[in-house]
Amino acid sequence: MKRSSGDIAIKNKKASHDYEFLEKYIAGIKLYGTEIKSIRLGKAALSDSYCFFSDGELYLRGMHISEYWWGNLNNHDPLRDRKLLLNKRELNKIERKTKESGLTIIVLKVFINDRGLAKAEIAISKGKKEYDKRETLKRKDSERELDRARKK
Repeated sequence: MKRSSGDIAIKNKKASHDYEFLEKYIAGIKLYGTEIKSIRLGKAALSDSYCFFSDGELYLRGMHISEYWWGNLNNHDPLRDRKLLLNKRELNKIERKTKESGLTIIVLKVFINDRGLAKAEIAISKGKKEYDKRETLKRKDSERELDRARKK
């Protein structure tokens, strides 16, 4: 069964539990040929990934892209740092916000757009405290209960 390009979306499910999102951006990802093929097969994980700046460029660290099954000796390193592609104005804005206020940049999801290019949705975020996490879980539980009551 062949997937269309809009079907692939690798999500970081743990992110919304641990962080509060302030601003979101869509960035391109610089990948090797075997990496994009693995992503199209859905063989990637974002569980411990984050972004960092190096020489004015934004990089993604911790994203695991499995080696391509039909790749040869030129296969990629599954945990290498990958460059994110944003315009200079956005990069400067993100770098300024993360340096002055101690915020972090995390990856929410990786997807394939309509043109077949890999994109990452990143967010400037602030870590939640333990009591904030509990409050979020309580709110979700109460909403779920209300939805169940409405359906009956």
